[in-house]
Amino acid sequence: MEVIKTAIEGIVILEPKVFKDARGYFFESFSQREFEEKVRKINFVQDNESMSSYGVMRGLHFQRPPFTQSKLVRCVKGKVLDVAVDIRNGSLTYGQYVAVELSEDNHYQFFVPRGFAHGFAVLSETAVFQYKCDNFYVPQADGGISIKDESLDIDWQIPTKNAILSEKDMKHAFLKDFDSPFSIADNLYPEFD
Repeated sequence: MEVIKTAIEGIVILEPKVFKDARGYFFESFSQREFEEKVRKINFVQDNESMSSYGVMRGLHFQRPPFTQSKLVRCVKGKVLDVAVDIRNGSLTYGQYVAVELSEDNHYQFFVPRGFAHGFAVLSETAVFQYKCDNFYVPQADGGISIKDESLDIDWQIPTKNAILSEKDMKHAFLKDFDSPFSIADNLYPEFD
């Protein structure tokens, strides 16, 4: 597994070693040992999967402390543009984002640490999206930033005016109206102290 650093510390792209032959391909999609050696100590506790059609945009989601989550995400069918936005007060990269195309062809995975809002746009006819979380989903801790917030200057590669959004995602605040529950000074991984 190759770890590709991004412009924001802590967010990384993982490129697996894919072995191909006449039968197809094989790769190790996750190794706890290798992840902890190359990225950070983590304990994933929940795996999720979604299927969406072209134009669906999900996000930008996070969970409020103490239920905040890191996510390791990948697209196993189709293609998505995946985005993580820094929402940690006091961070030099607050409001900035990293975007990466994840697809069934490149097999990339994207690690989104705690303190970041996460979302994606489906660029293919359909997409199956999987992610590992290091904390359980808690509905009352749900939070979000509007995926249509133009101040973030995200090129979603599809027109946001035509985006298919859930009712919940249509109600998220813009970053300027958002009171972040995260701070760069917080220890977002106290379980590893």
